[in-house]
Amino acid sequence: MEFNLFYRGSLRSNGSPQHKQEIRRALHSQLKQLWELEPLKGSKSSFIGPAEDGHQDINLLEQVGAFTFAPLISSRLALAASLRITLLRPEEPGTIILQSGDIDNRLKTLFDALSVPAHANQLPGGDSPSGDETPLYCLLQDDRLISSVSVDTDRLLEQGVDKNEVVLIIHVRTKVMRHIWAAIPFL
Repeated sequence: MEFNLFYRGSLRSNGSPQHKQEIRRALHSQLKQLWELEPLKGSKSSFIGPAEDGHQDINLLEQVGAFTFAPLISSRLALAASLRITLLRPEEPGTIILQSGDIDNRLKTLFDALSVPAHANQLPGGDSPSGDETPLYCLLQDDRLISSVSVDTDRLLEQGVDKNEVVLIIHVRTKVMRHIWAAIPFL
């Protein structure tokens, strides 16, 4: 399965829990919509819906602090993800060390934001779900499930943009690591 996620906003190096949660929230609605489309739509209740007759094939939901997360890519489904990222930023093309932080640290912030936090202390203090954030949809159970990544950078052609502002197009390709029946929708 392949799809694209879009993000426009700040991407800081060494992002705080608050910053990473802002990115998670920005991607939540896109991932929620993805679960409403085929081939996932027919499998949603098997993975993240209420268990029918007390039976649920594989429960992907993860409780961290006040949040219940629903990761799409999970070791429970023997899945990994290949990411191809286009990063537009308000700096010269080819600039590897950015004024606002090197690419490696900005990518680490992004990978953390794409993932379920490992512990409640990786969430902003006192934060709780709002509106439609139960569950909060995210891409990865853990960033260790990224099997490959490539990044193309270019200039964001807008004036008056903050130095931390980026536009990201994240092309995701799911990779089945072990064939199990539950992973069929992800092929």
